[in-house]
Amino acid sequence: MVREKIQIKKIDNTAARQVTFSKRRRGLFKKAAELSVLCDADVALIVFSSTGKLFEFCSSSMKKILDKHSTHSKNLEKQDQLSLDLNLDNKHVSLKKQVAEASLQLRQMRGEALESLTLEELQQLEKTLEAGLDRVVDRKSAQIMQQISTLQQKALQLAEENMRLRQRTMEMPNLGKQIMAEKENVVNEDGQSSESVTNALHPGGPQECDDSSVTSLKLGLPYC
Repeated sequence: MVREKIQIKKIDNTAARQVTFSKRRRGLFKKAAELSVLCDADVALIVFSSTGKLFEFCSSSMKKILDKHSTHSKNLEKQDQLSLDLNLDNKHVSLKKQVAEASLQLRQMRGEALESLTLEELQQLEKTLEAGLDRVVDRKSAQIMQQISTLQQKALQLAEENMRLRQRTMEMPNLGKQIMAEKENVVNEDGQSSESVTNALHPGGPQECDDSSVTSLKLGLPYC
């Protein structure tokens, strides 16, 4: 008869779950005891049922095994910390080495500390400097072209402004003539109005006044 395979999932029936727990617990403790005897191992098991009941098995002393477990855990933490510190130290040493190498390369590119270099290393350094110089020249050329473009734009703006000023200067004489013509028109109108007022006050004119005066003088002389 083939034994039915039990699915590994929670047993919903409370009674069946309790029966299964008891059987499996006894089997587990039996296997732990066999492991302890056969392999001379310290074995401790702590099991709580679904109702909160405690079951435990220990091959020697539960307290000793728990203390041993606690000490081992602390040692693991120390080892992890030591490993972390060692890793940080290694990284620090590596960074210091990289900084020293970069500083030496910088000095060599400035023409310093060249005594220890071989011919091949000097040739490689020369190529590096030439490549760097080419990049500097390219960057310099780009900057110069940009400045030339900026100056050309400014020159174009100044030329346009100069053209506008010339046009305004050429328009100024015509504007002055127009202003003078308007002033002359105003003066002519004012002179004509004054003469009209004078004629209205003295209809006979200045000559008539002189003749009257002469006649009066003649009438005042004695008869000869």
